[in-house]
Amino acid sequence: MHENYPVNSPREIATKIIQQLQAAGFAAFWVGGCVRDFLLGREPQDFDIATDARPEQVEKLFRKTIPVGRKFGVMIVVEGKQQFQVATFRAEADYQDGRRPEKVVFASAEADALRRDFTVNGLFYDPLTEKIHDWVGGEKDLRAKIIRTIGTPEERFAEDHLRLLRAVRFAAQLGFEIEPQTFAAVKSLAPKIKLISAERVRDELLKLLRPPHGARGLVLLRESGLLEQILPELAATISCEQSPDFHPEGTVFEHIKLMLGKLPADSNELLPWAVLFHDVAKPLTAERDAETGAIHFYGHEKVGAEMARAILNRLRFPKKQIDEIVTCVLHHMQFKDVKQMRKATLRRLLLRETFPLELELHRLDCLGSHGDLELYDFLIQQAEELKKKPAIRPPLLTGDDLIKLGMKPGPAMGALLNEIREKQLADELTTKRQAKAWVKKQIENRKSKI
Repeated sequence: MHENYPVNSPREIATKIIQQLQAAGFAAFWVGGCVRDFLLGREPQDFDIATDARPEQVEKLFRKTIPVGRKFGVMIVVEGKQQFQVATFRAEADYQDGRRPEKVVFASAEADALRRDFTVNGLFYDPLTEKIHDWVGGEKDLRAKIIRTIGTPEERFAEDHLRLLRAVRFAAQLGFEIEPQTFAAVKSLAPKIKLISAERVRDELLKLLRPPHGARGLVLLRESGLLEQILPELAATISCEQSPDFHPEGTVFEHIKLMLGKLPADSNELLPWAVLFHDVAKPLTAERDAETGAIHFYGHEKVGAEMARAILNRLRFPKKQIDEIVTCVLHHMQFKDVKQMRKATLRRLLLRETFPLELELHRLDCLGSHGDLELYDFLIQQAEELKKKPAIRPPLLTGDDLIKLGMKPGPAMGALLNEIREKQLADELTTKRQAKAWVKKQIENRKSKI
């Protein structure tokens, strides 16, 4: 398994840490997800190391360490700008809160493997001898593409309820199936996920809904019963029908799933969330026309924006991210009218900070339903044309300019600034001099009316 890899790459440094620990007489292995990914032929993102060296011994061996969880035997070894978790082999017991063990006992490598969550994450690997240590049947499950708990599912999930969501995430991320007994336990224990902090749930969902596996992640959330516990507002879309004229794909849930399946690999990290919530209010706003049978969702974008804000606050998203996602939800119905918009209105849309995110949401919205990208292509063309007019981006005049022209701050000034901006976007005012001349006329006209 030896390969050529860059000097000072995470893999090389992680190997050197193993070398240093073993040279000092300690057992040391790569463990967990990095071994799983390595054996699957994927480049690991992080390298975790397990050893029989105690925290104080790790501290002496390495130049720079951070004692992030000394009582749990966890140290961070810092090499340059890179950090590596080095943990002492341990066994855990007496879980009271579905998250943290009451007791931690330093133990053998095998005992350490047996305390981990899933068999595919319980493998130990020595990069110096290229030997795999498998006390949990992880290699077999890797080959079979199965997610299975180490030991009894109920016990593993009782230790940390977040593992219910992690089972679904790993299955989606790796393209694996969840072993039937493990999946049955996820379904029966799904309500326990509510006992986990919003931040931890959010972080798992961010990984789960990332392309290219977001659509399968959503389906597994539904099948496991976790969707109803974490995002009941979204679970309501499963049975929400739509008019086949506009949505031949079927229900709102099916529409969202199709959109997630078409997310590009390099998507903005907020795009899956804009997709999830753009139609979240359709179940609440659905109305069926008594005569035609057509289904309408009047105002679903406004109700959806409020719902999205509440959900994202509940999941403890940062405010700026919430604002961006909510803006996408609130404005997504504007896109059907872009060809009829006045030039100034269209340019306001194109100049919104969130326009690239909104445009991508619109593209997916089309691909997840009728498939017609005519309006998307039109907007791409308009955006390109606007790029050729860089002078239009900053407003022609500011409040300071109006004060110098004799105006007092207040609502009238704000209204006038909006009017100037509107005329600028409509190409009716194109220079600062023109704008000032126009303002002077407005001020004179008002004075003459007094």
